[in-house]
Amino acid sequence: MKKSMEKYDKTRLDKQAIIAQTIENGTQLPAHAKEGFDVAMTRMDAEDDATRQVSTYDSEYAMAGVKDPNVFITTSKDPSSKLKEFVKEIKLIIPNSTRINRGNIQIKQLVETCRSHDVTDLIIVHENRGEPDGMIISHFPYGPTAYFGLYNVVSRHETKTSKTFSEVYPHLIFDNLTTPLGKRFEMILKYLFPVPKSDSKRVMTFSNSSDYITFRHHAYDYNEEHQLVLQEIGPRFDLRPYQIKLGTIDMDYAENEWILRSFINSASTRKLL
Repeated sequence: MKKSMEKYDKTRLDKQAIIAQTIENGTQLPAHAKEGFDVAMTRMDAEDDATRQVSTYDSEYAMAGVKDPNVFITTSKDPSSKLKEFVKEIKLIIPNSTRINRGNIQIKQLVETCRSHDVTDLIIVHENRGEPDGMIISHFPYGPTAYFGLYNVVSRHETKTSKTFSEVYPHLIFDNLTTPLGKRFEMILKYLFPVPKSDSKRVMTFSNSSDYITFRHHAYDYNEEHQLVLQEIGPRFDLRPYQIKLGTIDMDYAENEWILRSFINSASTRKLL
Protein backbone atom coordinates (compact mmCIF):
# COMPACT_ATOMS: atom_id res chain seq x y z
CA MET A 1 0.00 0.00 0.00
CA LYS A 2 2.81 2.38 0.91
CA LYS A 3 4.53 1.78 -2.43
CA SER A 4 1.38 2.56 -4.40
CA MET A 5 0.87 5.73 -2.38
CA GLU A 6 4.45 6.76 -3.09
CA LYS A 7 3.89 6.21 -6.82
CA TYR A 8 0.90 8.52 -6.60
CA ASP A 9 2.91 11.08 -4.67
CA LYS A 10 5.81 10.83 -7.15
CA THR A 11 3.43 11.65 -10.02
CA ARG A 12 2.07 14.58 -8.03
CA LEU A 13 5.54 15.85 -7.15
CA ASP A 14 6.70 15.48 -10.77
CA LYS A 15 3.78 17.66 -11.84
CA GLN A 16 4.61 20.22 -9.17
CA ALA A 17 8.23 20.29 -10.35
CA ILE A 18 7.10 20.97 -13.93
CA ILE A 19 4.85 23.79 -12.73
CA ALA A 20 7.63 25.31 -10.62
CA GLN A 21 10.08 25.17 -13.54
CA THR A 22 7.52 26.72 -15.88
CA ILE A 23 6.93 29.60 -13.48
CA GLU A 24 10.67 30.13 -13.00
CA ASN A 25 11.42 30.12 -16.74
CA GLY A 26 8.34 32.06 -17.75
CA THR A 27 7.40 29.42 -20.33
CA GLN A 28 4.06 27.90 -21.29
CA LEU A 29 2.72 25.07 -19.14
CA PRO A 30 2.76 21.69 -20.99
CA ALA A 31 -0.68 20.30 -21.77
CA HIS A 32 -0.21 17.15 -19.67
CA ALA A 33 0.46 19.27 -16.56
CA LYS A 34 -2.65 21.45 -16.85
CA GLU A 35 -4.99 18.88 -15.32
CA GLY A 36 -5.20 19.49 -11.58
CA PHE A 37 -3.22 22.73 -11.86
CA ASP A 38 -5.17 24.54 -9.12
CA VAL A 39 -4.83 21.63 -6.70
CA ALA A 40 -1.11 21.35 -7.38
CA MET A 41 -0.58 25.06 -6.78
CA THR A 42 -2.46 24.85 -3.49
CA ARG A 43 -0.26 21.95 -2.37
CA MET A 44 2.91 23.79 -3.39
CA ASP A 45 1.89 26.81 -1.35
CA ALA A 46 1.11 24.67 1.68
CA GLU A 47 4.11 22.35 1.67
CA ASP A 48 7.35 23.00 3.50
CA ASP A 49 10.20 20.84 4.80
CA ALA A 50 8.21 19.89 7.89
CA THR A 51 5.17 18.60 6.01
CA ARG A 52 6.77 16.74 3.11
CA GLN A 53 6.46 12.95 3.24
CA VAL A 54 9.37 10.83 4.41
CA SER A 55 10.26 8.52 1.52
CA THR A 56 10.69 4.77 1.73
CA TYR A 57 14.42 5.30 1.15
CA ASP A 58 14.60 7.25 4.40
CA SER A 59 12.55 4.77 6.44
CA GLU A 60 14.53 1.77 5.15
CA TYR A 61 17.71 3.14 6.70
CA ALA A 62 16.19 5.10 9.58
CA MET A 63 18.67 3.65 12.12
CA ALA A 64 21.78 4.20 9.98
CA GLY A 65 24.43 6.08 11.92
CA VAL A 66 22.53 5.48 15.17
CA LYS A 67 22.99 1.73 15.39
CA ASP A 68 25.94 -0.16 13.89
CA PRO A 69 25.09 -2.59 11.07
CA ASN A 70 24.96 -6.30 11.83
CA VAL A 71 25.81 -8.15 8.62
CA PHE A 72 25.62 -11.88 7.83
CA ILE A 73 27.70 -13.17 4.89
CA THR A 74 27.31 -16.53 3.20
CA THR A 75 27.69 -18.34 -0.12
CA SER A 76 25.59 -20.24 -2.59
CA LYS A 77 25.21 -23.95 -1.81
CA ASP A 78 28.20 -26.31 -2.16
CA PRO A 79 30.81 -23.53 -2.50
CA SER A 80 34.26 -24.10 -3.98
CA SER A 81 37.40 -23.44 -1.95
CA LYS A 82 37.95 -20.23 -3.91
CA LEU A 83 34.48 -18.93 -3.09
CA LYS A 84 34.95 -19.78 0.59
CA GLU A 85 38.23 -17.86 0.61
CA PHE A 86 36.68 -14.86 -1.14
CA VAL A 87 33.83 -14.74 1.38
CA LYS A 88 36.40 -14.75 4.20
CA GLU A 89 37.93 -11.66 2.60
CA ILE A 90 34.52 -9.99 2.29
CA LYS A 91 34.08 -10.55 6.02
CA LEU A 92 37.38 -8.75 6.66
CA ILE A 93 36.15 -5.84 4.56
CA ILE A 94 32.91 -5.31 6.47
CA PRO A 95 33.19 -4.62 10.22
CA ASN A 96 30.67 -6.28 12.55
CA SER A 97 29.99 -9.00 9.99
CA THR A 98 29.56 -12.72 10.61
CA ARG A 99 30.36 -15.44 8.08
CA ILE A 100 28.00 -18.40 8.19
CA ASN A 101 28.38 -21.74 6.45
CA ARG A 102 25.52 -22.22 4.00
CA GLY A 103 25.33 -26.01 4.02
CA ASN A 104 21.85 -27.02 2.85
CA ILE A 105 20.11 -24.03 4.40
CA GLN A 106 17.24 -22.73 2.27
CA ILE A 107 16.73 -19.01 1.64
CA LYS A 108 13.68 -18.82 3.92
CA GLN A 109 15.67 -20.42 6.74
CA LEU A 110 18.49 -17.94 6.17
CA VAL A 111 16.05 -15.06 6.40
CA GLU A 112 14.48 -16.43 9.59
CA THR A 113 17.96 -16.69 11.12
CA CYS A 114 18.72 -13.11 10.11
CA ARG A 115 15.50 -11.81 11.62
CA SER A 116 16.02 -13.71 14.88
CA HIS A 117 19.55 -12.27 15.24
CA ASP A 118 18.59 -8.66 14.49
CA VAL A 119 20.62 -8.68 11.27
CA THR A 120 20.56 -5.51 9.18
CA ASP A 121 21.92 -6.98 5.93
CA LEU A 122 22.46 -10.39 4.39
CA ILE A 123 25.14 -10.81 1.70
CA ILE A 124 25.14 -13.92 -0.49
CA VAL A 125 28.02 -14.50 -2.91
CA HIS A 126 27.53 -16.83 -5.90
CA GLU A 127 29.97 -18.49 -8.28
CA ASN A 128 30.15 -20.07 -11.71
CA ARG A 129 32.68 -22.86 -12.36
CA GLY A 130 34.65 -21.96 -9.27
CA GLU A 131 34.79 -18.21 -9.96
CA PRO A 132 32.84 -15.69 -7.85
CA ASP A 133 30.37 -14.10 -10.26
CA GLY A 134 27.49 -12.59 -8.29
CA MET A 135 26.55 -10.82 -5.07
CA ILE A 136 23.18 -10.18 -3.44
CA ILE A 137 22.69 -7.64 -0.65
CA SER A 138 19.36 -7.90 1.17
CA HIS A 139 18.50 -5.25 3.76
CA PHE A 140 16.35 -6.07 6.78
CA PRO A 141 13.68 -5.99 7.93
CA TYR A 142 11.82 -4.88 4.78
CA GLY A 143 14.36 -4.52 1.95
CA PRO A 144 15.57 -3.44 -0.54
CA THR A 145 17.50 -6.31 -2.13
CA ALA A 146 20.22 -5.41 -4.64
CA TYR A 147 21.72 -7.78 -7.20
CA PHE A 148 25.21 -7.41 -8.70
CA GLY A 149 27.37 -9.26 -11.18
CA LEU A 150 30.94 -9.78 -9.91
CA TYR A 151 33.86 -9.27 -12.29
CA ASN A 152 37.66 -9.11 -12.20
CA VAL A 153 37.94 -10.59 -8.72
CA VAL A 154 41.50 -10.47 -7.34
CA SER A 155 42.06 -11.90 -3.86
CA ARG A 156 44.37 -10.47 -1.21
CA HIS A 157 46.74 -13.37 -1.84
CA GLU A 158 46.90 -12.50 -5.53
CA THR A 159 47.64 -8.83 -4.80
CA LYS A 160 50.60 -9.93 -2.61
CA THR A 161 49.64 -7.58 0.19
CA SER A 162 50.64 -7.92 3.83
CA LYS A 163 48.91 -10.67 5.77
CA THR A 164 47.71 -8.45 8.60
CA PHE A 165 46.03 -5.06 8.70
CA SER A 166 44.06 -2.94 11.11
CA GLU A 167 40.36 -3.77 11.21
CA VAL A 168 39.33 -0.28 12.32
CA TYR A 169 36.15 1.06 10.76
CA PRO A 170 37.04 2.38 7.29
CA HIS A 171 36.38 5.69 5.63
CA LEU A 172 34.33 5.30 2.45
CA ILE A 173 34.81 7.08 -0.87
CA PHE A 174 32.02 6.97 -3.46
CA ASP A 175 33.08 8.33 -6.82
CA ASN A 176 30.97 9.22 -9.85
CA LEU A 177 27.68 7.78 -8.57
CA THR A 178 25.77 10.88 -9.59
CA THR A 179 22.34 9.82 -10.89
CA PRO A 180 19.37 8.99 -8.62
CA LEU A 181 20.00 5.30 -9.34
CA GLY A 182 23.69 5.74 -8.56
CA LYS A 183 22.81 7.39 -5.25
CA ARG A 184 20.44 4.52 -4.50
CA PHE A 185 23.24 1.98 -4.90
CA GLU A 186 25.55 4.22 -2.90
CA MET A 187 23.05 4.13 -0.04
CA ILE A 188 22.75 0.33 -0.20
CA LEU A 189 26.54 -0.09 -0.04
CA LYS A 190 27.26 2.70 2.43
CA TYR A 191 24.99 1.39 5.15
CA LEU A 192 26.80 -1.94 5.30
CA PHE A 193 29.50 -0.05 7.21
CA PRO A 194 29.53 1.62 10.63
CA VAL A 195 30.59 5.22 11.09
CA PRO A 196 34.42 5.43 11.33
CA LYS A 197 36.49 7.48 13.71
CA SER A 198 38.16 10.52 12.22
CA ASP A 199 41.67 9.13 12.76
CA SER A 200 41.01 5.86 10.89
CA LYS A 201 43.67 5.21 8.24
CA ARG A 202 41.70 2.62 6.35
CA VAL A 203 39.92 3.63 3.14
CA MET A 204 37.52 1.82 0.84
CA THR A 205 36.64 3.20 -2.57
CA PHE A 206 33.60 2.48 -4.72
CA SER A 207 34.21 4.18 -8.06
CA ASN A 208 31.78 4.08 -10.98
CA SER A 209 33.10 3.79 -14.52
CA SER A 210 30.74 2.91 -17.38
CA ASP A 211 28.18 1.60 -14.85
CA TYR A 212 30.66 -0.80 -13.25
CA ILE A 213 31.47 -0.05 -9.60
CA THR A 214 35.15 -0.74 -8.93
CA PHE A 215 36.09 -1.62 -5.34
CA ARG A 216 39.51 -0.93 -3.84
CA HIS A 217 40.73 -1.30 -0.25
CA HIS A 218 43.71 0.71 1.02
CA ALA A 219 45.49 1.75 4.18
CA TYR A 220 47.56 4.91 4.40
CA ASP A 221 50.16 6.40 6.69
CA TYR A 222 52.96 8.95 6.66
CA ASN A 223 56.65 8.07 6.50
CA GLU A 224 59.51 9.81 8.30
CA GLU A 225 59.56 12.51 5.61
CA HIS A 226 55.83 13.14 6.26
CA GLN A 227 54.98 11.82 2.83
CA LEU A 228 51.73 9.98 2.30
CA VAL A 229 52.22 6.24 1.75
CA LEU A 230 49.29 4.30 0.29
CA GLN A 231 49.15 0.51 0.48
CA GLU A 232 46.56 -1.65 -1.24
CA ILE A 233 45.14 -4.27 1.12
CA GLY A 234 42.75 -6.07 -1.19
CA PRO A 235 40.70 -7.78 -2.37
CA ARG A 236 39.64 -5.93 -5.50
CA PHE A 237 36.64 -6.51 -7.74
CA ASP A 238 34.04 -4.84 -9.95
CA LEU A 239 30.30 -4.80 -9.29
CA ARG A 240 27.75 -4.59 -12.12
CA PRO A 241 24.32 -3.68 -10.67
CA TYR A 242 21.41 -5.27 -12.49
CA GLN A 243 18.39 -5.29 -10.16
CA ILE A 244 16.81 -3.72 -7.08
CA LYS A 245 13.83 -5.47 -5.50
CA LEU A 246 11.52 -3.74 -3.02
CA GLY A 247 11.63 -6.39 -0.33
CA THR A 248 13.90 -8.96 1.27
CA ILE A 249 15.39 -11.83 -0.69
CA ASP A 250 12.69 -14.30 0.37
CA MET A 251 9.81 -12.15 -0.92
CA ASP A 252 9.08 -13.69 -4.32
CA TYR A 253 6.14 -11.34 -4.83
CA ALA A 254 8.16 -8.17 -4.15
CA GLU A 255 8.03 -5.50 -6.83
CA ASN A 256 11.11 -4.60 -8.86
CA GLU A 257 12.26 -1.06 -8.19
CA TRP A 258 14.73 -1.24 -11.08
CA ILE A 259 16.05 -3.90 -13.45
CA LEU A 260 18.73 -3.67 -16.12
CA ARG A 261 17.27 -4.29 -19.56
CA SER A 262 19.28 -5.56 -22.51
CA PHE A 263 18.41 -2.53 -24.63
CA ILE A 264 19.62 -0.25 -21.83
CA ASN A 265 22.81 -2.27 -21.51
CA SER A 266 23.56 -1.71 -25.20
CA ALA A 267 22.88 2.01 -25.12
CA SER A 268 26.47 3.20 -24.75
CA THR A 269 25.50 6.86 -24.54
CA ARG A 270 23.21 6.45 -21.54
CA LYS A 271 24.67 6.77 -18.04
CA LEU A 272 22.77 4.71 -15.48
CA LEU A 273 24.81 5.35 -12.35
